[in-house]
Amino acid sequence: MATSASGWPNWQRNSFFKFFASVKLAVVLLAVIIVASIAGTIWESSFDAKVARAYVYGASWFNIWLLLLCTNLTVSALSRWPWKKHHVAFLVTHLGIITLLFGSLIGRIWGVEGTITLFKGDPPSNRLLIDQHQLRVRDSDGIIKGYNAEFINRPPNPQRPWDLGPLASGARLSIIEHAPAVEGKLNPKPLESGGAAAVHFTIKTAMMGQQLDGWLLADDDHEGHGTFNMGLATIGLKRGMAPPVPPNESTPAGGGEVDVEESIFAFTKAPDQQVGKVAKGGSAGAKVVLSQPEKGSKGQLTITMGDRNWTRDVAEFLGKETPLEDSPYTLRVENYWPDFRIDNGKPASVSEQPNNPAVVVTLRGRAIPAASSADAHGAGEAADAGVPNRLTLFIADDNALSYDLMSRKAGRTIGKLDLNAPLSTGWADWTLVIDRTMPHADHWMDFQPVAATAAAAPAGGPANLPEGIRIRVQQGDNTVEQWIPAGWQISVPTTPAPIQVTYGWRQHQMPIALELLDFEVQRNEGSDSPAGFKSTVRVTDREGGTATGQCWMNNPFSYPGHWWRTWTGLTYKMSQASWNPDNLGQSTIQILRDPGWLLKWIGSLLVCAGIFMLFYVKQFRRPTPGSAAPVTAPLPQKPQLVTAEN
Repeated sequence: MATSASGWPNWQRNSFFKFFASVKLAVVLLAVIIVASIAGTIWESSFDAKVARAYVYGASWFNIWLLLLCTNLTVSALSRWPWKKHHVAFLVTHLGIITLLFGSLIGRIWGVEGTITLFKGDPPSNRLLIDQHQLRVRDSDGIIKGYNAEFINRPPNPQRPWDLGPLASGARLSIIEHAPAVEGKLNPKPLESGGAAAVHFTIKTAMMGQQLDGWLLADDDHEGHGTFNMGLATIGLKRGMAPPVPPNESTPAGGGEVDVEESIFAFTKAPDQQVGKVAKGGSAGAKVVLSQPEKGSKGQLTITMGDRNWTRDVAEFLGKETPLEDSPYTLRVENYWPDFRIDNGKPASVSEQPNNPAVVVTLRGRAIPAASSADAHGAGEAADAGVPNRLTLFIADDNALSYDLMSRKAGRTIGKLDLNAPLSTGWADWTLVIDRTMPHADHWMDFQPVAATAAAAPAGGPANLPEGIRIRVQQGDNTVEQWIPAGWQISVPTTPAPIQVTYGWRQHQMPIALELLDFEVQRNEGSDSPAGFKSTVRVTDREGGTATGQCWMNNPFSYPGHWWRTWTGLTYKMSQASWNPDNLGQSTIQILRDPGWLLKWIGSLLVCAGIFMLFYVKQFRRPTPGSAAPVTAPLPQKPQLVTAEN
């Protein structure tokens, strides 16, 4: 090996080598990593892990920075060559850091982490959902292609779309827009024959200045397009004719005392149009009036039962239960809307100004229910406060329309309905008109993004709407643009065959499949609050191997369960992630496979060992320059015996 006059090898005197071995470079690299880690921690706590991963931990620059640190540590260790005994602690520490970084890199590249939702009774599933969005395309040649669809760094827009390249048919695919909330509306297409009958309706109220419209498909209960839920009432469509008109019947009054629970909507602008909903027993027979709010207040409630009256301040008793003196009832003000509207079937307020104040109260108590009034809405049955508001529309084979209407206030009516003829529903002042019909229609959905202000509306549906992307497919002179909501598969026409496009979480097919055998929820003693939940799963691999295990909080189940696979990270670790209180046959399992797990542990132990040796083991410390050798006392000489001859 060539050496210089100073005794150092030439490769150690190279300027490139000196640069990567310098302490200054190490300080800069470590400082940037520390600052980036702090920023990533703040972003993760302020937003979510996906933001921190996009800007720091999963970014290309962060990986390059870690490789530079590994290079610096390696060259720094080589700069001490030839190594001596006092270099051991230094080398062990550097080797530990390098091993730790390589273990992390292996886990990031070849590791898998995601969730899988299982249902009891369903066949085994191996589709793991990764926390990354992906656009999947089943091309015209039958091949499924996946494209990254994370838009944190640079969201697409019509001026700067994401060009995803050509498809098998020669068409070019691009993403041109992303929306945090996408709303779908039924917009059926006419057919010559087959399909389902469809009607388009408009329902409006002058009191609230609101108008709703939509399409209904006859008997489409599976897809949910056969009914329209507007919160206070439900509208449905069926084939055929309305049933015959039943004879008038009076609702019998209750006999003895029962538990009564009734919710009542009251509107300032329509004091005579309150809407009641009986949850238990029957109606309390109360009249609730909301006064116009003044000077920033929420108004006053006046409750009347017979010849008795009570007054309550809405702001004071909002969310609180208060007794009504000299009556068996208590009153609770459930909610208040200063500017009431029906938004996606739910009550909401479009502003904080008292333009259309409304309130909902609940009356509870043990009493004799009030007899329902027999104020007829037409030929039919008397009103029944316990029956929900509903309207069932019927369309016959000859396109004739009829209806079966139930109003808690006005009772039940049945009759015929003409196009563009208004029908008074008896639900406050709502009026319905049918303006279009289709005897044969094909199911089709149109999707549009929801404005940010609407998506942030309280108590509304847009906050629960899926996000979506708008794609563009260009083939020759033809251009098709289509919104794709998350979780939907949309067919896009291309030549020679249409393509199927899906947007959602990235899926990873595992070599093992999971089946949920049982799910248990343990309750705290004396209450219904859950103390823990446990899943029993069966795992099957491609070779036919199978195993059954349980996982619950802090107690994962691993497959394969061989000790050497567990220690090397070459196993799938299953942990209980979440559950659905409304469906105890459903469980979500988190699955982790980290082949770099062992290297991380070895690296961590080496770092600890190196630091311990550096500070606490003298043999591995470098002697201080210029220190004198330890002085040792001279050995005592053996005494000699002196004789007379000497």
